[in-house]
Amino acid sequence: MDNTTQDIATSLKPGRFVVFDGIACEVKSSQISRTGKHGHAKCRVEAIAIKDGRKIIKIMPGHDNVQIPIVEKKNAQVLSVHEDKANIMDMDTYETFDLPIPEEFKGQIKEGSQVNYWIVLGEKLIKQVK
Repeated sequence: MDNTTQDIATSLKPGRFVVFDGIACEVKSSQISRTGKHGHAKCRVEAIAIKDGRKIIKIMPGHDNVQIPIVEKKNAQVLSVHEDKANIMDMDTYETFDLPIPEEFKGQIKEGSQVNYWIVLGEKLIKQVK
């Protein structure tokens, strides 16, 4: 998988990011059980998908490798708004592109306003309106 690094399951703490089933998620809670008779600790990780907010719960051995997505956080200016899409321009590279407006930001995004967007697993998402 591109744009990811690897780490072990016991290193997942709340606030970190992880890839489960090809979906980038933010870890909400992580519980680690003690080693048992057969010698392996288990991790119960509860995560929320970054894109659509789905809850994903995984139980895995603590020594398993997990994929950690590389999250790029960037600033952009809104050039125009067309229904549920915004045409934005990156403030560093001056690249322009269209992004869907998330449900929680409808009505807040207007021409000339600034937004923060993330690039996660090659996908761009609006995460904040300034």
